[in-house]
Amino acid sequence: MKGRGLFITLEGGEGSGKTTVIEELGRALEQRGVPYVITREPGGIEIAEKIRGIILDPMHTAMEGRTEALLYAAARRQHLVEKVEPALERGMVVLCDRFIDSSLAYQGYARGLGVQEVLTINSFATNGRFPDHTFYMDIDPEQGLSRIAAGQGREVNRLDLESIEFHQKVREGYLIVADMYPQRITTIDASRAKKEVAAEINNCLSALLKDYLI
Repeated sequence: MKGRGLFITLEGGEGSGKTTVIEELGRALEQRGVPYVITREPGGIEIAEKIRGIILDPMHTAMEGRTEALLYAAARRQHLVEKVEPALERGMVVLCDRFIDSSLAYQGYARGLGVQEVLTINSFATNGRFPDHTFYMDIDPEQGLSRIAAGQGREVNRLDLESIEFHQKVREGYLIVADMYPQRITTIDASRAKKEVAAEINNCLSALLKDYLI
């Protein structure tokens, strides 16, 4: 790699398959001999993982929207300075499961806190740092949640317990955010088989890497 690394994020609603796809992308980068790190939000490092536990605990249904937004921003800040930025400075590709766009869609739009208001909070937390490119994995919420219920995804967390109307709003929020950043965000049809989705994103990633590989 030359210069700074490449910061790639995957976004999407619950059950969109981000975790599976990001692992496929990691294997593809390894085959190319490209140095990379896979991480996630909230989490990725010890402090942020502890905040993740608080946010996603199914017992914490009383959590208020602004509290949720601030906890995500706090976890994001620590994760960025402790893991993401150091990896980029070493010239690595950072593959991150969620970043700032999740907060804009979930808390800004679906929670009704305001996309611009949540953007302001997160711009402060990240010092204006955005991903170099983002893949938004678009899927109907009912299909995504059914994947989780069928055991095709991860464990059930607090956000999975929200109403289907909430998850529909999350999708609407993501589509709005994708329109806000058309040069940065590529929308991918995630209703297909995960291998097919991974192959499409890998092809897009290969094109992005051309500007970074020596």
